[in-house]
Amino acid sequence: MSLKDVKSQSKYLTYLCARVQEHGGEQIIPFSCAFERNLSDLPPDEAAKYCEENKIQSRQFRGRLREIFRKVKCWQIRRQTKAPQAAGTIHTDFERGFICAEVMKFEDLKELGSESAVKAAGKYKQEGKTYVVQDGDIIFFKFNVSGGGKK
Repeated sequence: MSLKDVKSQSKYLTYLCARVQEHGGEQIIPFSCAFERNLSDLPPDEAAKYCEENKIQSRQFRGRLREIFRKVKCWQIRRQTKAPQAAGTIHTDFERGFICAEVMKFEDLKELGSESAVKAAGKYKQEGKTYVVQDGDIIFFKFNVSGGGKK
């Protein structure tokens, strides 16, 4: 977007925000690459002063990465669903090429603070095709769908 579009709430941005709200309400972050590039060329104190004087909140690239990686996706899985079928909820290739499910409990992650701490505590498990997914499971599905076909 141009800086002008970001500052003036262009009709396209207004339309886009309305559509997003209708379909799940995810956060929209107006971003002007040209503005950020120009801002990054300034010394940090001048950039901060410019933003303050013009009531502009810079989005700087590091902030974007934090926002991008903060997002977590979840899928609704029916009770008594086995791991391969749960994987298929995400994508059919996950079910077709299912190898195993690496599982940790949300409560363990919350209590211990990181995936590596959960692993160190021995609470990170590898489960097979017969594993029944439980409420609060955080699962990393391993799969392999061969690209080759019959010749």
